[in-house]
Amino acid sequence: MKIFFHWLVSTLAILIAAYVVPGVVVTITGAIIAAIVLGAINLFIRPILLILTFPITIITLGLFTLVIDALLVMLASALVPGFLVVGFWSAFFFALALTIVNWVFHLWGYDRS
Repeated sequence: MKIFFHWLVSTLAILIAAYVVPGVVVTITGAIIAAIVLGAINLFIRPILLILTFPITIITLGLFTLVIDALLVMLASALVPGFLVVGFWSAFFFALALTIVNWVFHLWGYDRS
């Protein structure tokens, strides 16, 4: 039940972030699939990229992580029909908005058991 709730919150976060950021178009079905794909990408690919780019992340004081997140959003956009991100800057601001929206949901305690 907890994983379903996380998936639902991620879908809502994607819909809210797509509404806020220009250059991002998503359908409801696309948001549902994008939540699954972004979750899988963040589970399998993101840790590898963070380890490989650790030196540049240290030099930029962690800001390069936002670039990695934007590239992963662009990858999800290429894989998911119904989820379109126009360019890098749209992906960058979408990743930033998605992080903020997920943070707000976390503050409200959506993941408490």
